[in-house]
Amino acid sequence: MNHCALYAICGTVLFGTGFYGTVFCRNLLRKVMALNLMGSGVFLVLIALAARTPSGPPDPVPHAMVLTGIVVSISATALMLALVRRLHRETGRMELPGRIEE
Repeated sequence: MNHCALYAICGTVLFGTGFYGTVFCRNLLRKVMALNLMGSGVFLVLIALAARTPSGPPDPVPHAMVLTGIVVSISATALMLALVRRLHRETGRMELPGRIEE
C-alpha cells in the first residue's frame, strides 16, 4: 500500500467519523468539532489525489485548494463557535432541542 492510498483511506475514515458526529450528536460544540473533522478528511483526500505518479512531482493545484480551504475552515469555525456561544448566552443550552411534541 502506498502513501497516497493510506492518505485517502485515513481521509475517508475521518470524514465518516465526522459525518457520524454531525448527524448523531446533539451537543452543538461536538457538532462543530465533527464538521472540522469532516473538513480534515476532505483535505487529506485532496492531498492524496494530488499525486500524479509515484516518482513525479505532485499537482500544485489541489495543494493550493487545501491551503485556501484551511483558511476558510478556520473562519467558518470561528463563526460557528461565536454562534454557539451566543445561543448559550441567550438560552442557557448547548444542545439542539429535541423533537417538539404537539
